[in-house]
Amino acid sequence: MIRFILRWAINAIALYAALRLVPGLQAQSMSWLNILLLALIFGLVNALIRPVLSLVTCPMIVLTLGLFTLLLNTFLFWLTGWVGERFGFGFQATDFLSLFLGALVVSLVSWILSQLLKGELRSRPASD
Repeated sequence: MIRFILRWAINAIALYAALRLVPGLQAQSMSWLNILLLALIFGLVNALIRPVLSLVTCPMIVLTLGLFTLLLNTFLFWLTGWVGERFGFGFQATDFLSLFLGALVVSLVSWILSQLLKGELRSRPASD
């Protein structure tokens, strides 16, 4: 449970950073409740849709030596905003570059925070 909450918090901080840093991204609301809900959607999209898309696009990922995953991340980032908009707390991008940079910021911030919390994110005993 702690691992889930930490991962959710990392996603929320990463999404917040992307929405603040990338000029072409416009959130419907920057309240922390909305950011937390977006992070939940982002986690679900990554858990449910990403594996299927990675499997389907595997030849393209191999051909581009992994660079196609950047486009996959951009699509999943856009999908998160689109789903969030349907519930009233998503975000919009002015162009593809904004989405691409937003996905890149989310990936970098998530990676950095995951490295800092590596010990906490490892599997813990069931007593926690």
